[in-house]
This record gives sequence, structure tokens and C-alpha cells, in this order.
Amino acid sequence: MKRDLYTSRELGRMLAPRSIAVVGASETAGNFGRRSIENLRDYAGTVHAVNPKYESIAGRPCVERLSQREQAPDCVVIAVPRERVEPIAEEAAALGVGGIIIYASGYAETGLAARAAEQERLAAIGRAAGVPIIGPNCIGIINHGLRCGLTFMPHYPDVPAITGHTAIVSQSGAMGYIFVQSPMRGVGFTHYLASGNSCDVDVCDLASYLVDVPEVKSIGFLFEGLRDGARLLRLGERARAAGKNIIAYKMTAGEASKRAALSHTGSLAGTDEAYRAAARKAGLVIVDDMETVLETALFFAKAPPPSGKGPAVLVGSGGAGVIAAAKAEASGLTLPQPSERVQALLAREVPDFGSTANPCDVTAQVLNSMESFARCMSAFLDEPDFDALVFPVAYAHPELTLARYRQVTEFAKRYPGKMLCASWFPVWLEGPGSREYETDERIALFRSTAHCMHALAEWHERARRAAWPAAPRATARAALQLAPGTMTERDSKAALAAYGIRVTREALASDFAAAASAAAQIGYPVAVKIESPDIPHKTEAGVVRLGIRDADELRRAYDEIVAAAGRVEPKPRVAGVLVCEMVSRGVEIVVGAKVDPQFGPLVTVGMGGVLVELLKDVQVGLAPVTPTEARDMIDRLKARKLLDGYRGAPPAHVEALVDMVVRLSELIADHADRISEIDVNPVLLGPDGGVAVDALIVVDR
Repeated sequence: MKRDLYTSRELGRMLAPRSIAVVGASETAGNFGRRSIENLRDYAGTVHAVNPKYESIAGRPCVERLSQREQAPDCVVIAVPRERVEPIAEEAAALGVGGIIIYASGYAETGLAARAAEQERLAAIGRAAGVPIIGPNCIGIINHGLRCGLTFMPHYPDVPAITGHTAIVSQSGAMGYIFVQSPMRGVGFTHYLASGNSCDVDVCDLASYLVDVPEVKSIGFLFEGLRDGARLLRLGERARAAGKNIIAYKMTAGEASKRAALSHTGSLAGTDEAYRAAARKAGLVIVDDMETVLETALFFAKAPPPSGKGPAVLVGSGGAGVIAAAKAEASGLTLPQPSERVQALLAREVPDFGSTANPCDVTAQVLNSMESFARCMSAFLDEPDFDALVFPVAYAHPELTLARYRQVTEFAKRYPGKMLCASWFPVWLEGPGSREYETDERIALFRSTAHCMHALAEWHERARRAAWPAAPRATARAALQLAPGTMTERDSKAALAAYGIRVTREALASDFAAAASAAAQIGYPVAVKIESPDIPHKTEAGVVRLGIRDADELRRAYDEIVAAAGRVEPKPRVAGVLVCEMVSRGVEIVVGAKVDPQFGPLVTVGMGGVLVELLKDVQVGLAPVTPTEARDMIDRLKARKLLDGYRGAPPAHVEALVDMVVRLSELIADHADRISEIDVNPVLLGPDGGVAVDALIVVDR
């Protein structure tokens, strides 16, 4: 799907309709069309059923055909079996309706080519008339502010008319619809929009529409996959410009690359990693489970921009403090430590068996005193370093919990620039106080400390990324000699060198005499390798020898690798023996790049060498990246401390690695139409910089 995103201009009539027609409604109990009309009980706009058998259905007038309407309706719901859908869609499109929603299933989701062709014909009908289509295989949509329930799910009118500032968009109808009952616990929503098979309108379009809706502040965005990842980036740009928050949950995770990969990069940078890189670039908030979507969306709808270094955690139990610290660390969230001034204030209240650090254990003794607890809260909230305060709710009690809530909400009003977060510990999830905390406009309620810390971490991360500067390119686009297939190491390194990436000095030898001459010129010690496009992983094939110190060792190594190459099946093409300089030891790094079918060119960096597949300590970014983005990728590696010098080793030149990642990202971005994978493993990174020791480039066309 290469068109631009739909906005309120294209989708406004359908998603905020003043008139609706439901085709296929009947008086049969459970009929999807009848349910849709029943779900419009409190809707104030015009509603018609369309069925030649009836004069009225569920109290709404019924007409024989759509064309009997005096004006084309804003939204047409087609609630008939698949076999009857297409002519009705043609009629609606010809009338110039605002949009069409199709419930029927049995299209492309069946995997049958003929059914996929039927779905494409529906899309073509809409495109030709300029009429957007939601579905097929769609559960429908809800505009809760209009009490407009265009869905076949039963009993929507029973949902309280509480709106709020959050909306839900989902590919999966049933999985998204679970949020529709949130008003039952006092939490409102503005819209629920499901895309189904997305023959035309997809989840990115629906979220783009919501970006234009003034009352929407946060959008829960649930999806399984995208046909065009660039649309996610454009959605992120629109949301960022409008100050809207998109909470993204990808239902499918842990996907491997969809095709066999020749390089480490190809196998490590799968679709899920590409999505995460794209979501970060787009400014989306990533969550990893369904249970945290609503809590995180509510948090971002309430939270001001972060203004300090991190949150304070105020607990009355040492155990709760330990849990908070552990979950904060797991989320990469910094808990700033109190200044001497704050610690002195806390020390006046907290007994010596508590703690004045962060997390701060005020103990049950302070919790029992409203005045003492208030002074501890003030100590933290008055400090500029702290932009949020997390406090656990340890138990639910009709009097005590509500009394604490009344105290806390007064603090929330007094400090509007700071965020207060209640971490709900009781297993009585809907116990006294839960509704008050959750519906408060200034307090966020989390039923998991982990979810709370993750939301706060994403809050800070988004603000940090939004402040990143743009940067000029590191190098101009270079013309490369690219032949389809797997390039040799020497040719691959030549491409890297064209982009300013440092590679080893080397020479190709066709016989031992030439190898000896090259080694003498380069200077011992040297490495020798078979040069073949058919042996991408030379170590596994036994065609590499390292640390060759003199001519005698060179003779043995030369003979051994030539013999090993002769044992490779099928018989490889051999260009000769590559004689390379030996680089002094450093930290082994892998950098690479690939082209993802959804998100385009990617760049990777991680801990390399022979353990790269085992450790899988790799970060992925959308190419090209800026130096700031490259540095952030490196800093997020689990083994990042190795680069600072570990157990007496000298620190590595991290900025040289940053530069290499940037240049490689520009290479893949410039040549994504031809190159599919680049693998540079290892890069030896020492105090003086990094050197690409081995490289492999795969050219598709």
C-alpha cells in the first residue's frame, strides 16, 4: 500500500457519521445487521435499514435499496454474506457514500487466490469512486462520543457513556474489542476502530484519523503486521507534530527473517527487530503485552512532559522498594538519588530502620501519619530532579485507601508539572480506591510495578529522542561495482572503503610465491584466507589461519587452507588466497546491514566474533542513522561495559565505532535497491579505532 495516509478529510464522514445505512439487517435474532441497528439505540443521527422484506427493523425505518435514500449516507454497513457483498459495494460507491464497512469474512484470510482476488476487487471499487472501505472480515467501529456502535458485537448500549482521552485501533477485532468495556470500571474511551483485512483502510489510516480528533490524546495501536512499514513512520510524524501519543503493541513477536539469510545480520535482524527500530524512530511507545496497553495509554494521556531526571519511589515496605528498584533497572529507568537537602528533610520523618534513598522506605510508621507522609511527598516533589512520584497502594480498604487517595490527589493538583503514579498491589483489583485512582485526571494507576516503570522509562525515552539533533551525512554517495550474488571478501571490503570505513591491508595471491611476497610487503604476522564467493563463513569451513609469523608457517597455512577448500561441497569457485595484515587485539564487534521487506534498509551493531549467534547482543536501527542514533544503539548493548575497558583492558574507541555504523548505514541506504545484506564480522575495536577484519556483501540484483 503505497498511497499516503488517510486523515479526517477522507475518513471523517464514515467515522463521525450523521447518517447511516445498514444493508442486510433483518428481524432474525443474532443477525449482524440487526445487532448493528440495536447498537445505534442512543445514536442521534439518521439510521436506515436496507432490506426489501421489511418496513422497519428494531424501530428504524427500512428501505428496499440504498438508492431510495434521498441523500447518500455518510456510512454504509454491509452485513450480508460474502457472495452478495460486491454488487452492494458497487451501488454504495456509485452513490458517493462517505465510506463502507464490510463484515463478511472468507476473503484473503483464507489463503485462497480466488478469495484474495475478490478482496482486491472490493478495494478497486472503493479506489475508483474515492470511497474508503473498512474490512472485509471486520468487527466494525465505535465512535463512543456519538454513541455510534457500528459493530455486530452485542450489547454495546449497555456500556456507560464515559469518553475520556484514549482511543483503540486494532487489526484484530475481538482483541481490540476487549477494551470497549473499560467504562464499566470508570475508564472512558473515545473510539474503537478495527481494520480487519484492510483491503483499503488499514490500522495506520485509522490512527491517522484519530490524530486529527481534538479530544484524543493517546491511541492504543494493536497490530499483527504491516504491508508497508513506511506508513508507520509517516503516522509517527503526524502524531509527533500533533502532540499525540501512540502506544504500539505488536501481537506477533519473535519472528525470524522470512527468508534464509547468508549473513549473521540477516539472521539476527528479523521483522520484530525491524519493527522496534521503526517504532523508536517514529516516536511510538512500545509495549510488550496486551495487559499494559490501556494503563500506558491512560498514563500518556495524563502525563505532562518529563522535566527532571527520573521518578522518586515512596514506599512503606522494604519489599515494595526492592521490587520497584528491580523493575526500574529492567526497564532502563534511572532512579535519581536525593540531594543532601532532600535526605535531611526525609531524615526528620523516616525512622532509622527505614531508608532515605530512592526508593525511599518511609516504613509503616510514617504511613500511619498523614502529616508525616505529606512532608515526605513534598520533599521529593519540591526537588527539580524528580518529575514523577511512584507510591504503592498496599491494600484496599474503604476508609484508609480512600483517605490516602484524597491526600494524594491534592498533591497532584498542587504539582501539575509532575506525574503521580499509584502502583496497585492488592489482588482485589477493583477494590476500594481503584476507581478513584484510575479515573483521576492527574494520577495514573498501574496494576503492575513493571508496567509502571516501563511507562515511565518510555516517557523519558520519547522526550530524549525528540531532542536529538539532525546531522549531515558522513560521506557522499559512492558508486560501487556490484555484481549479483555473494561478493568476495576483498570486493566487499572495497565497497566499505569507498564509504570511508577502515579495512585491513591485504593482497590476493594466486600461488604460494605471490602469497610470500605479499606477506613480506604487508609485514608479519599476517592472516591467510581462501577468497571465494561460495564460502561465506570461512571459519566454519576451515579456510582461515591467523597469526602467521614467518615464511615457514605461511607455507603450512597456505597448503592447509587450499586443501580445506578442496574438501568443500559443492566445489567452490576459488579466486586465490587473501593475505591480510593482522590487527592488534581489540573488542570483537559485528556491524551489518540488511533490507527489510516492510521497513527498508536497517543497520545493526553488536558483540561479534564466533559467539555472535549465541549471544545475540545486537541493536538495530533504520538506515541511515545519525551519530546520536548510532551512539544510542551502542549504549543499549548488554555488553556495553566491555568497550570502557574491562579487567584492565584499555578502553575502546567508541566514537570510531559510531562513525563506522553511520557510514555503513549510509551505504545500505544508498544501495538498498541492489544490496540485501552486509555483514562485517569481526570489527576489531581498540583504543586507536576500529578495523573491518572480514566482510560479506550479498547483492540481489
